[in-house]
Formats: sequence, C-alpha cells, structure tokens
Amino acid sequence: MYWCTNEVEPQDRFDYWREVRAKGLFGVTAELERERRADFFGEFSLRQLGGAGLVELKASPYAVERSASDIANAPGDAICVYQQLGSGGWFGGMRTSDFSIASGSFATSHTDLPYRTAPLGAGGFHLRILKIPMSSIPAQDKRMRELSPRTFNDAALAPLLATCLADLGEAGADDAAADAASVVQTSLVQALAHLALIERGIVRPGSRRGQAALRTARLSQARRLIARRLQDPHLAPTMVADLLGISVRHLHMLFETAEKSFSQTVTDERLKQSRRLLRDTPERLIADIASACGFESLATYYRVFNAAYGMAPGDFRAKASDGH
Repeated sequence: MYWCTNEVEPQDRFDYWREVRAKGLFGVTAELERERRADFFGEFSLRQLGGAGLVELKASPYAVERSASDIANAPGDAICVYQQLGSGGWFGGMRTSDFSIASGSFATSHTDLPYRTAPLGAGGFHLRILKIPMSSIPAQDKRMRELSPRTFNDAALAPLLATCLADLGEAGADDAAADAASVVQTSLVQALAHLALIERGIVRPGSRRGQAALRTARLSQARRLIARRLQDPHLAPTMVADLLGISVRHLHMLFETAEKSFSQTVTDERLKQSRRLLRDTPERLIADIASACGFESLATYYRVFNAAYGMAPGDFRAKASDGH
C-alpha cells in the first residue's frame, strides 16, 4: 500500500490525513495549527513482510498523540521498532521521562501504551516503523506489554538491528522465489523482535532465541559486507571476519547454519551483480563486468556463469534485451 496527500485537494489534505490515515490506519491523533494546514504534505508506504507491517512515513511537521481512547479504539498489541530517518524526533507524555531521538537511531515500544511525539526541526517526520504482532513472537513475557517508548541504547546491538531492518526492506525485491523470500522475511522479523527484547532486558543474549537472533543479524552483516566488496578479488573470510570483529571460525559457524557457505555466497552475489549489470548496462563490455564483480578472469566468469544459469553471459544479455 502506498498513499500520498497529492491525491487529495490541498484544502482537505491535513483533515484527510488526520481522520483517515492517522486515526483510521495508525490509531493516533494528529494535530496541526489551522493556519499551517494548507501547506501540509504526507506520504507513507505499508508492506506486509514476514508476519509484520513495515511502514515508511514522511510528512510535514505536526504533533502526534496515542491516547488511552486511541488505544481503546484501535488496540495494536504489537512490538514496534522505530528508525528515525529525518532530522530527529521527540517522545513524551509517558511514565518514563521524555527523550529525543537522533537521525539513524532506533526506539522500541509496545503499541498500546500512551505517548506523544513530534519531529525536531522544520524537516518534519521521516520514520521507518516495524510493527510485530505479539502473537507472532515466540518469547511471551508480560513485560513485553509494558515497553513504553525508549531509545535503543546498546551500541553493540544497534548496528545489528539496522542491518536486519535494511535486509527486511530489501527482501523479496530481487528475483528470488516467493517462498524463499517469505522464509527470509520471517527469520528477519523474528530476529528484530528478539534483538529489541534483548536490548530491553526481556530475552537473554545467551538463550536459544537470543543466540538465534544474534546469529541471523551477524550473518546479515557478513552478507552486506560481502556485497559491498565484491570487486575485490581478494575478498576472503579473514577480511570479513576482521571487519565484523569476530574470529574466522565464528564466521564459518554463521554460514554453517545458512543455505550457502561463505565461498558460495560470494560467488552467488557476484553472479547476481553481474546479471544486473548485463541487463542494465547493455553497452558495457562483458570483460569489464566480470572484473567489476571480482571474478579473477574472464574465463572463470564464463565457466561459473554457464554452470549456474546454463547459458553464456552474452546469451543472457540477449534474452534480457528481448524482454524474456
């Protein structure tokens, strides 16, 4: 689902946003001074991924409240993970003290506790919000429904959360089969839920669920590091382990639980990148593409590509240009 205020007449945009989108869809009360409503802009996307809802929202500045009556009218019973992408935000009106959240930072909460929030500065809202239903989280604990909004302060866990959320947003966007994408999405959602619960002290890092979440997140980190360094022909486990701050043995243990080994993952990523380049840059020499993707020689690239796809790179490019 995608929606933007451009679909509504200017004089009606904020009223529609407040009544239909804010209250009807998100269960919050939106307020903005009447003289500022003519210039209001808002847009959001909502995707269902792995049993959770991933929202990205951009909007002009306004005030938001989730009151007791809002909660009664639209209970959510979910854990929320917020990522602040704009100029920063403020949360208040809770049992705990008010706090601000910087761009790139995270906060977590249960949906059914009251709060107020507003953006800091004139940039307005830019948020990514993952809403994970309580019913889909295996680790049930009554404290999960007592999580008032709070910033994600663990410096070691925050990068893992960012990696999983980025991977979730990209999952299924490639040419993977729908069933495989669904499994990946569900695994990432569970990891995100349990990372948040580790940070809030509800799940122990050493527990079975805690270890599984950490393993999923670190594997995501390793894969993203691989994807960023495909051009380096010396890409090897030692390099990735050093960048992650773990041992090579630990790195190989992460890939033992995955579908593909480290070397298979590197080859697969190089092939996928080469396919994109073959398709999107038809004027580029195949030898240049092979080198850009980190293959040690053109002969190696042809051999590996043909083994994976049953055709030569040039044949794939020809089929892609024909729209097949």
